[in-house]
Amino acid sequence: MTKRRFISIDTTSVAPEDGAPAPDRLVAGAPVFRTWNVEETEGGLYAGIWEATPGKWRISYDEWEFCHILSGVSVIAEEGGAARTVKAGDSFVLRPGFKGTWEVVETTRKEYVIRL
Repeated sequence: MTKRRFISIDTTSVAPEDGAPAPDRLVAGAPVFRTWNVEETEGGLYAGIWEATPGKWRISYDEWEFCHILSGVSVIAEEGGAARTVKAGDSFVLRPGFKGTWEVVETTRKEYVIRL
């Protein structure tokens, strides 16, 4: 079997995984996640599309993640730091050790690359 070398990041190439924040991380609302993970390597590299409905939860990153917002509006607040509003077209990196909250104001969809 030949390993594919070009992989499109889209929602038609894989079935979505449904999820939600862990109950102990939930701050407000009842957000629901859908994740289309199109790349996963043994070395701990992941890429795909993630979507969340409105709500707010605590986040804590052990991994490095690049995000590009495709649609929606979210507010990401770092503990002891500034809150940042992200919307379609915005790109950013969350580094290991980042702690704070993620609040989805309008259903948000992002492309991501995660490195463990």
